Amino acid sequence: MNSSRFSIDAVSFWIGAAVASGFWLLLRWARPLLQQLLENWKEKRDAVALRTSANVAVFHRVNILKRAQGMHLASSLFSLDEILVPPIFIAPPPQRDVSAEEGYRQDQTNLTVPYLPQDSTLASFYQTEFLTLADALAGGGNLVMVGNSGVGKTVALAHTASLVANRDPSVGALADAVPCLLHVADLNLADNELKDILDPIIEFSRESASLFNASHLQEFLRLSFENGRALLLLDGLDEIPPQEVEQTVAYIAKLLKHYPKTRIIATASLLYLDKLTRLNFTPLTLRTWSSSQQKEFLAKWGNLWESTVALEAWVQKGPEQVDSILLNAWLSIDANNLSPLELTLKTWGAYAGDGRGASALSAIDAHLRRLTPAEIPVEALEMLAMQSSLTTKPIFDSRKARDWVKSFEIPAEILYEEEIVTEISEEIAENTTVVEEVIETEQIEGEGIEEEKEKKVAPKRGLLDRLVESGLLVEHRDHQMRFAHPVLAGYLAGKNLSNYNIDERLTSQPLWSGKTLTMYYFAIYGSNENVASLVETLLKTPDPILERNLMLMGSWLKEAPRKRAWRGRVLTALAKTLQDDTQPLGLRGQIISTLARSGDPSVAALFRQLLQSDSVYIVQLAALGSGLMRDKKAVQSLENVFRKIRNTYTLSAAALALSAIGTDDALNALAVALMQGEENLRRATAEAFANHPVEGWEMLKEAIEIDDILVRRSAVYGLARIEKPWAKELLSRTRTEDKEWAVRDIAADAIEKSTDKAKLAPHKLPPPSESPWLIAYAGEQGMGIPAGSPATELLLRALKDEDSARSLAALAYLVRTPSEGIINALYHAMYSKNIEMREAIFLALVE
Repeated sequence: MNSSRFSIDAVSFWIGAAVASGFWLLLRWARPLLQQLLENWKEKRDAVALRTSANVAVFHRVNILKRAQGMHLASSLFSLDEILVPPIFIAPPPQRDVSAEEGYRQDQTNLTVPYLPQDSTLASFYQTEFLTLADALAGGGNLVMVGNSGVGKTVALAHTASLVANRDPSVGALADAVPCLLHVADLNLADNELKDILDPIIEFSRESASLFNASHLQEFLRLSFENGRALLLLDGLDEIPPQEVEQTVAYIAKLLKHYPKTRIIATASLLYLDKLTRLNFTPLTLRTWSSSQQKEFLAKWGNLWESTVALEAWVQKGPEQVDSILLNAWLSIDANNLSPLELTLKTWGAYAGDGRGASALSAIDAHLRRLTPAEIPVEALEMLAMQSSLTTKPIFDSRKARDWVKSFEIPAEILYEEEIVTEISEEIAENTTVVEEVIETEQIEGEGIEEEKEKKVAPKRGLLDRLVESGLLVEHRDHQMRFAHPVLAGYLAGKNLSNYNIDERLTSQPLWSGKTLTMYYFAIYGSNENVASLVETLLKTPDPILERNLMLMGSWLKEAPRKRAWRGRVLTALAKTLQDDTQPLGLRGQIISTLARSGDPSVAALFRQLLQSDSVYIVQLAALGSGLMRDKKAVQSLENVFRKIRNTYTLSAAALALSAIGTDDALNALAVALMQGEENLRRATAEAFANHPVEGWEMLKEAIEIDDILVRRSAVYGLARIEKPWAKELLSRTRTEDKEWAVRDIAADAIEKSTDKAKLAPHKLPPPSESPWLIAYAGEQGMGIPAGSPATELLLRALKDEDSARSLAALAYLVRTPSEGIINALYHAMYSKNIEMREAIFLALVE
């Protein structure tokens, strides 16, 4: 082919080149605009999809609300909102902000009472700072509600779900969230390979939907997760063993990787959180009920019972109803040692008239008898619970469980034949004068018995099915079941095992709630020899720093028989650790709580003896223990603390104890200290008076008017601790009208602090590469922080820094990425001379 026929026109070439260049240049300039248009289109598409799914959203919220209202033990009597005592969390120590000039100022009471996430007894009794549910949610991060079994974690989660489902303004931005409320068993992760990470959530949510809503619900939920509007509320992590916790946490990690904007609130146990803290979950400890909350609960129960339940036929046929005022007065006696679950069951038994005693054990036993069908022996329940505990299967397959209890199963044919015999016997009794007619009737009916038996036997429900109907068991998807509450399962399992030597299948398990609850009730019901053997085994098992085995045995003292020989071994070990000043106050504070709850008469004497110690820390702890036991014999020793010790927190502990004891002598000692003591003692007594609603509050009202600047200043600190409108009104008046600027300033600070609880709410830590203080510290060290790096080396340097604020801020990051090197560094730092660092590291290891 002759190439000379083809030629390129220069003008056309340059015109084409210019047009092409202009086109690509225009496209480059327009690309951001096109991307913005595309994003706007997606947003409009999503908005349209959400509007069209409005009916599905309403259905979903109503379904969540209905489910949440039934997630409590007394759901057969009342809805959750009717009987609810709003949940309260222990306020954690304020998060350190190295770059801030001043952090959140805690009062003396909060600095005196050790922060114990593993035991909320002291915090509840001495009324340390707390967070409401709204406060806890304000931080915006993912939360894990923790606490001992029976403290109300499931109720708190259900209450959260109810508020979000109702779009309650108290939950802030979460009012617009789409809640998904599930139990761990509903995820059914055991043997399933997930094609889509949302499948378990969507499949469970669709089960209660109509055919029409099911398909739309799937699209609605998927869109909610994609848009970052989903709120996953996951219950039950505290009920399962560590290997299942790991599996569930792995699922949560994948979910957050795919949908990072998802908010998650879970319930769990401090015994094992796995990697939840690495995923930036913040543990918040639910506070057990204070005496005022217990009174609130009893009043609600009494009013509801008299207005609704008492009018029902089954109650009218039972024992004569006792006046609720008398019942509640009796129930309030020694109620401080009861968990919310135990108080609920004891109250139910008292009002229903089927209670079997005054103890918590009697309340649990009465509840089990109340719910168990008459034809099912309690031994069947105990066998089921024991097998569940020994096999570490709190969520068990009903097909395997039937093998566990098959010896207790009553064949349907036997039940049917018993019904036929009863019917015939009744007929014979009514027609004794016409025997031939009866025989003829039997023959006629006999011909159809086999055929009728086949028809009637089929629908007979088995033992497990009847337990589900009674409410003792809860049924989940794919044949999965569990006990309605882990405390019930632990009670039954421990009681069954008490007939034998402790099973190695139990002792060899890692710590989880099923193991600890079973051991708790085994220790109560087991023989002295069997429990003593277990005690020796645990005492010989080292568990440095946290001493979980020792604390586990200490918890048994509360209900175990007083004359058991092994109690002395446990009490001695607890007392020895309590008096060791090298141990963290957090651990020893837990020992104080455990000893006080034991009710052992020797404990009060031990605390009085320790009040004479030369160690201010031991005296501080002993004072808190004496107050917790309301030991009237300790008043003089506590008053002597005011004279011989100058340590602020020890003085505060003695003042709190005297206020708790509340006798005339105790209150007079506080009054004298408020009027005549040194300034830190005056403040301590004023804050202690805030815990005494009768004489204490009146004393503070009078003190704020006294013509003594030191008394008025101290009274301001006391009034600041009272969450009542009249107290806030007095503070506001003092801020503007007091003649001394020093008093006015303190009142202003107290008012500002009361509106600044957001600083106590847990917040998500920024990545190390975005932390201002760490970036500045890296510059000082001549180092950089690559994006996404854990900055471990830099943080370990900061941990050893002389600036305690830097060290504590570094600790908050290091505990999120534990490794052997980090654990070793924390161990060495814990046993340094810095007491503040020791306590912080201990808390980090607990959580």
